[in-house]
Amino acid sequence: MDMATLTIDGERCKGCGLCIRACPKGLLAFSGREINRQGYHPAAIGRMEACIACASCALTCPDLCIEIEG
Repeated sequence: MDMATLTIDGERCKGCGLCIRACPKGLLAFSGREINRQGYHPAAIGRMEACIACASCALTCPDLCIEIEG
């Protein structure tokens, strides 16, 4: 089975946290180190290998910052 690929556009992310709450595996969190040009800590995935590609995060993102492949 191929691993899913989740991509977050950190520059477009406004740090609303909806994707973090939507992830059934609890894999997303705010980036503690990265700050985008808007001044937000964007969401980031911790363990890509644990992603089940359910797309809950992408479906809840109001700014369409998340893409899932796999």
